[in-house]
Parts: sequence; structure tokens; C-alpha cells
Amino acid sequence: MTNRIAANPKIHFGKPCVAGTRVTVQSVLELINEGFTFDQIIKDYYPDLTVEDIHPLMSFDKQIR
Repeated sequence: MTNRIAANPKIHFGKPCVAGTRVTVQSVLELINEGFTFDQIIKDYYPDLTVEDIHPLMSFDKQIR
């Protein structure tokens, strides 16, 4: 995992999240798969994230497939 992705069994049952948040990797990837841009995701859903937080999620998705 990158330093932007963390899994803690006490947060969302251990699902991978953006480090320091309760935002699951799965939630962000689902929005990307629906066609939302990084900027839209940040503006409309997760304003505490940055583009730099989202980029590693794309690599993480490829690693688990």
C-alpha cells in the first residue's frame, strides 16, 4: 500500500481508506468508474481530499485486480 492508503480494522471494518480519513478507496473508485473527474469528486463529495490523494487509488485498484 502507498502512504496515502491505510487499512485499520477499527475503521470501516478494515477496508482500505485514504490515509487520515474515513473515505474508502472503494467509494472513490466507484465515483471514478461512474465517470466523475477527480475535481468533481473533491468538490461534490470529498472536499478534504486532494488530487494527490486520489492518484494512488488508481494504482491500488490495478494491484488488487
